[in-house]
Amino acid sequence: MSTDNHTFVLSLGGSLVVPNGGIDTQFLSAFNTFIRNQISSKKRRFFVVVGGGATMRQYRDAAKVVLDGKIANDDLDWLGIHTTRLNAHLIRTIFIDIANAHIIEHYDQPFEATETVVVASGWKPGWSTDYCAVTLCKNYGIKAMVNMTNVDQVYDKDPKKFPDAKPLVATTWKSYRVLAGDKWTPGLNLPFDPIASKLADELGVTVKILNGNNLDNLAKALDGKEFKGTTIAS
Repeated sequence: MSTDNHTFVLSLGGSLVVPNGGIDTQFLSAFNTFIRNQISSKKRRFFVVVGGGATMRQYRDAAKVVLDGKIANDDLDWLGIHTTRLNAHLIRTIFIDIANAHIIEHYDQPFEATETVVVASGWKPGWSTDYCAVTLCKNYGIKAMVNMTNVDQVYDKDPKKFPDAKPLVATTWKSYRVLAGDKWTPGLNLPFDPIASKLADELGVTVKILNGNNLDNLAKALDGKEFKGTTIAS
């Protein structure tokens, strides 16, 4: 797959694919149209790394209930990984006529593709799909990616706990990593996870974080225009 400046990595949050209440077919239809228009009008190519969403949380929580919380983090991670693979197969099916027939599930093996869409999932315990997305940037020499989540921006502190939390238009990895901490736990709910942040900082990868439901805003971010969201860079 060509990795010139027309190739983008999208970390597609599972919360957009499977929010609470079931699969969001309205979003998926809009995303399908958006990506195809980007490909046809701007000759762009995409790696799409898909998260687990509410399906992951349901499986994780069920295991915890049945086992009275006595379950290893690795096992919780594997439940999450398999739900990312299920969601990734759904995305690949939507783009079946233009996507590579295989899903990237292992990030330590060469993957060659000429298609305009390549779909990827989670890999192994301890790795979020955010980390997988940054690893794709590393493997293919891509210096910027977009994290499509269900929040508009990163805040200087948790807005659910602090009413005076302020949105950040831009910040550094050093500052963000102070906010995010340095430990990964299964199902961690942050705009961008701590381990992925560490790798992005080391590689000098810029991450644009935005609400993936606003596809017009996503187009602005891809075009390098001013957008509503947060840019994190070294």
